[in-house]
Amino acid sequence: MSAVELVRKGVVAHLVMNRPEVHNAFDDGLIADLTVALAEVEADDGVRAVVLTGAGASFSAGADLRWMRGMAKASEDENREDSLRLATLMRRLQFLAKPTVARVNGAAFGGGVGLVACCDIAVAAEGAKFALSEVKLGLVPAVISPYVVAAIGLRHARRLFLTGEVFDTNAALGMGLVHEAVAAGELDAAVERVLGLLAKGGPVAQDEAKRLALGMGGMTLTDMAHVDAENAALIARLRVSPEGQDGLSAFLDKGQPSWLA
Repeated sequence: MSAVELVRKGVVAHLVMNRPEVHNAFDDGLIADLTVALAEVEADDGVRAVVLTGAGASFSAGADLRWMRGMAKASEDENREDSLRLATLMRRLQFLAKPTVARVNGAAFGGGVGLVACCDIAVAAEGAKFALSEVKLGLVPAVISPYVVAAIGLRHARRLFLTGEVFDTNAALGMGLVHEAVAAGELDAAVERVLGLLAKGGPVAQDEAKRLALGMGGMTLTDMAHVDAENAALIARLRVSPEGQDGLSAFLDKGQPSWLA
């Protein structure tokens, strides 16, 4: 069974991360299925826009615990290859040749924040929570960092990368991570309004407009492939480091890392 459900509604493709029992947490299966689904909708000339959301109460809770346990025991090379797969997913979403809308129906943590940042437009339900809490595990949000910094700016990113704090929809709206916050019952209507605006643009022009904006912001597909490789190497090194192993073990075993002892 695929971890991502692809639903076509006219010219709109809805990609639903479908692991509600673990709050749509990332594992290798979800990363692979979402990467494939994005490639499929990008190649489909009948798709004019893409909506990304999560099944159940959450958008995406970040890394899956069982997946994290496995990667904590893996070698640095294995961790680098794993991180590159996540980096490839984020890069494909960031540069997708179709307008993308994040329908943030609930909590978005870690890589979930990265997905929101990579979408062109983000609409969130009031009450959703966000966090970049990797530092609490002795890690950093390496592969999503270029996209998060581009979305919220360096000043906000520095704070959130360092504190790992949880923030709410109002804060996400204020820093530009999301463009609109609405009551949960109005989320679908708000997304439909955005899709209505997107339907009025020419598809070729929208593709060029996205690339224009990204290029003016200093982000190109070629450059990002190099950056992603460096960031994948960074997170792999930290995962196998003494502090990273300490933090991951404490988190997985519901204990405390040594720096809190």
